[in-house]
Amino acid sequence: MITVITYGTFDLFHIGHLNLLRRAKDLGDRLVVGVSTDEFNALKGKRSVVPFAHRSDIVRSIRFVDDVVGESAWEQKEVDIKLLGVDVFTMGDDWYGKFDFLNPLVEVVYLPRTDGVSSTQLKSSFASLVPPALVSREEGARREAVSSRWQSIAPV
Repeated sequence: MITVITYGTFDLFHIGHLNLLRRAKDLGDRLVVGVSTDEFNALKGKRSVVPFAHRSDIVRSIRFVDDVVGESAWEQKEVDIKLLGVDVFTMGDDWYGKFDFLNPLVEVVYLPRTDGVSSTQLKSSFASLVPPALVSREEGARREAVSSRWQSIAPV
């Protein structure tokens, strides 16, 4: 049995998420999905719209997914790979090269993203629907700080 693992926040679940999970499952017999906790997202400078418990339930309900684990640290990936007997580690190709250090433990595969959709784009679209007068000064400053911080570490 080939075990595959992937990780993500899976906020505002959309067709790109579904395609990633479908492609990941095609790589093996068992798919384990690490869903980032709210606390881990905060450490990454991200804030989810949908809480962790809901996001993990949504992912767990997808027929391609066999198991879900909470992801609470970057270093957890190596531990999960060993603990769960993972054969294939996969992520979207926007992370290309970032996880090659795992190659001694597993086969690393970068899957193509679905063009034209992302949670970041959805959040931006939703934010544009809210009149600026309804966004507090503090919230506007927080959004700008998080966006700047995330763009400084996000893959290109």
